[in-house]
Order: sequence, then structure tokens, then C-alpha cells
Amino acid sequence: MQTYQDGDLLVTKLSSLGPYDNNAYILADTRTGQALIVDMPAGSQAVLDALGDLRVSGILITHTHPDHWADYDLVKDAVGAPVNCHPAERIMPAGKIDRPLADGDGIALGGIVVRAIHTPGHTPGSTCYVAGPFLLSGDVLFPGGPGRTQAPDDLRQSVASITQRLHVLPDDTPVLPGHGGDTTIGDSKREYAVFASREHPPELCGDVTWAG
Repeated sequence: MQTYQDGDLLVTKLSSLGPYDNNAYILADTRTGQALIVDMPAGSQAVLDALGDLRVSGILITHTHPDHWADYDLVKDAVGAPVNCHPAERIMPAGKIDRPLADGDGIALGGIVVRAIHTPGHTPGSTCYVAGPFLLSGDVLFPGGPGRTQAPDDLRQSVASITQRLHVLPDDTPVLPGHGGDTTIGDSKREYAVFASREHPPELCGDVTWAG
């Protein structure tokens, strides 16, 4: 478990959850004791245990690949908070989404506002969240490259989401992804510049790295 703090905002990262080594996050306003949970992978009992006395006001979904909501029932039943997700996501049943999120929507967290950024490509409704100086990137952006894509058009869309929606953030923005370790926007931009300097086959997709 790792923690990051900026003023009243405390971010707790729960790592290596479930069989796919997912990350889940707790965003907390330490002044009010309100919290948001980001993603509900298998192993989310660890998230519930880490809440302590925090009051969960919402659950944010980055995207609906099953590994990111495998413990939906466990978490939803425990905290009773509304689930927020972009409506373009189709894998999780629509009835499980309590609040459809649009690009730019703000989610209240005590005196803090968490902003949703629609970043399609990895999935149609992939959504990243900006909380204070932190970017929670789901499976859109990892250290070293984008998340896996199923088709060349998906990769092109994902690259556009990263370069046009995420790389405009300050270079020192910490990037907290849905699996694995962290990076920064500045590091991602430098890595992407290497990728962009080379020719790539039009059929490129799958597990792509900026250096590969």
C-alpha cells in the first residue's frame, strides 16, 4: 500500500490485487472524511479494510474489462455508494451504473472536485480521473506505453487520447495506472517522442510500447 498527499487530498494505492495484479485507489478528503473508490478488482477486501472511518460517497470505474470490477458486489454491498462510469462502456451491465459520466464531469469529494477525462481507445468508454495533481489513468497509459488495444483503429484512438487529452497536463503530473508502477506525464511525453519519431506498420496494435 502506498499513499500520496496534496493538501487535504490523500490517495491510497492498493497494488497487486487479484490474479491480474490490478491497482485500486482510495481518494480521500482528510478534512471531511469523505472518500471515493477507483475500480473494484478481485482482492478489494483490502480496499475495504483500508477505508477505516472514511465515508465512501462514490465509486469510479476507469473501464469495464472484468478485472476492474470483479468485486463489484462485495464493494457495492459494503459501502452502498453510487457507481460512476462512462456510458460507452458495454461489458459491465448498464444496470450496474448508477451515474453515467461525461467528459469533463466533476465528482465531489468533500471540498475537492475530481474531474473525469474521456480517453477512448483501450475501450470505448475508458475514463481517466484527475484528482488534485494526480492522474489516475486506468489502462489507458502505463510507464512505457499505452494499454493493450484490439485493433489498429483502437491504437490510433488511444494514442490520440493520450497525446491530446493527457499530455496537455503538467509534466510533473504523477500518473497512477490500473496495473503496475507509476510514471509522470513528462516521462510519458519523452517516451512517446521516441515512438513518434519512427515509422510504424498500419496494422500495429496489441501490446505496444513506446520504445518497441
